[in-house]
Amino acid sequence: MALDKEQLDALRIDPQQRVAGRGSGRYVLILIGLAILVAAVFAGMRFAAGPAADSGPAMEFALAQPPGTAQDAVLDASGYVVARRIATVSSKVTGRIDAVFIEEGMSVEQGQLMAQLDASSVEAQFALAKSQLESARRGLEETEVRLAEADRQLARKRRLRADKLVSEAELDAAESEVKALNARLNASRSSVSVAERSLAVQKQELDDLQIRAPFAGIIISKNAQPGEMISPVSAGGGFTRTGIGTIVDMDSREIEVDVNEAYINRVTDGQRVVATLDAYNDWDIPASVINIVPTADRQRATVKVRIAFDQLDPRILPDMGVKVRFLDSEVEIDDSGPAVLAVVPSAALRSDKGTDYVWLVRNGQLERRAVSTARRSGGSIEIIAGVSPGDRVVTTANIELEEGKKVQGL
Repeated sequence: MALDKEQLDALRIDPQQRVAGRGSGRYVLILIGLAILVAAVFAGMRFAAGPAADSGPAMEFALAQPPGTAQDAVLDASGYVVARRIATVSSKVTGRIDAVFIEEGMSVEQGQLMAQLDASSVEAQFALAKSQLESARRGLEETEVRLAEADRQLARKRRLRADKLVSEAELDAAESEVKALNARLNASRSSVSVAERSLAVQKQELDDLQIRAPFAGIIISKNAQPGEMISPVSAGGGFTRTGIGTIVDMDSREIEVDVNEAYINRVTDGQRVVATLDAYNDWDIPASVINIVPTADRQRATVKVRIAFDQLDPRILPDMGVKVRFLDSEVEIDDSGPAVLAVVPSAALRSDKGTDYVWLVRNGQLERRAVSTARRSGGSIEIIAGVSPGDRVVTTANIELEEGKKVQGL
């Protein structure tokens, strides 16, 4: 049977349609490949992560605090360690530095020599004043000898005049000589006094060339070197020093804090304070209020409070930052009993058959620790044995706690 040409043409595929259909299939294959790739990556990540680790027990923790801190604090403030006696030591006169005898960190006593200025010209003037004093003293001695001789001559003339052996004029001359020598003697004595004072002035100028420590303390800065000029006033621009070094009386260290005037009513003279240095934030230092400076800063609306350390320590340095907690003055602490070591939240304390204990976290594991307690105040309790400040204690837990169980996330 003959084939119809029109029917055969209808069955023929257009080349453009063939290309378009081939492109759609390619897009489908690309999408399928991407899906397979994402699934493979996700599976690889799950395989690399391994099985989910045990999240551990749901717990809450707290750090044991030093005694007499948070539960009694009525106000917190920050300030700085200051020294009440600090001085940059200078000279009384302008001169060139010959020698410097101090270094940073050196201890000095009151009156100890810190530096020596050039004394060549002053020493020459001192030697001249000393020679002038010696000359005045020799002149005084000469006048005294001559006056003694004149007194003898006058006495002799008076006897001779009584016997009418000398004239009245000779007697008057002898008396005048004695009076003149007495006047000269007084002048010589005045000259000696002036020379002595001049010598004292020159000696004082020599002493002024020696720069000495005004009080005992520690040298915290050395500001000049031999050969430089020094002056008690700013002169000569940057080429003239105004101080040899700075000395601090370490026994005068204290704390100065600025308290907002809205809370100054919580501070009283003699109030107990706990201070914590920024450099040693785990060290609580007992202190007390010295006084409240009776003026306010209108710019910052603060009042300055001075605080004294109960005991000074070499680690406490001037200009260190410090935070203070003012304690409640109405709280009375019984010092007759055992010393309180730490303070923990009441939620951390547990009891078993009359024995108090807490759960500690040490080296990532739970440890049951028996404790002895003292006074309870609000949500805190004082510990006198078993816990030290900084120990991490468990306050709440959603599962049963076991000795030695590992704690995750610490």
